[in-house]
Amino acid sequence: MNVLVIDNIDSFVYNLVQYLGEEGAKPIVFDNRASMREISSAVRKNRVERIVISPGPKRPEEAGVSNEVIRRFGPKIPILGVCLGHECIGYVYGAKIRQAKTLKHGKTSMISHCCGGIFTGLPNPFEAVRYHSLVLDDMSMPECLRVCAISNDDKEVMAVEHKKHPVTGVQFHPESIMTKEGKRVIRNFLNLPF
Repeated sequence: MNVLVIDNIDSFVYNLVQYLGEEGAKPIVFDNRASMREISSAVRKNRVERIVISPGPKRPEEAGVSNEVIRRFGPKIPILGVCLGHECIGYVYGAKIRQAKTLKHGKTSMISHCCGGIFTGLPNPFEAVRYHSLVLDDMSMPECLRVCAISNDDKEVMAVEHKKHPVTGVQFHPESIMTKEGKRVIRNFLNLPF
């Protein structure tokens, strides 16, 4: 399975690439400065079946081609957004982005989830590591997005999924060794029948 990975210029992206490869996927990496023409060509030529939007250091408005990739391919190709990628999903579909109640940098939280989708088979709650200062504002969640995970300590939105499109975002970092169930999240994303 070919997986397009949009690199939002972050060191964590290659952990994601490694996990994808370990699960049998073939990652094709473009940084977020690539053009939509290059991305669309790669999607067609490589018959891309999944897209991952990586973490990154900026705000969704500064995430290069990431938002357009979500708009263009979200209705037809399953997308997983991680951290900044998750925030981009919220931004594209109309959620407001706000400062987190507490800055989280390498901190773990217990995450409670809805038990389905990418969380199938995971303990509930499970421990995940967080590296972020921004979150999706749960009070501005658009009708098209469903909150499917929250942090137990500060009640922030930790995952959303689109109600009609195969688009899911996670605020935590499944690619970190501190998220013990992270590989299973990636495996579920690759194996779910969207």
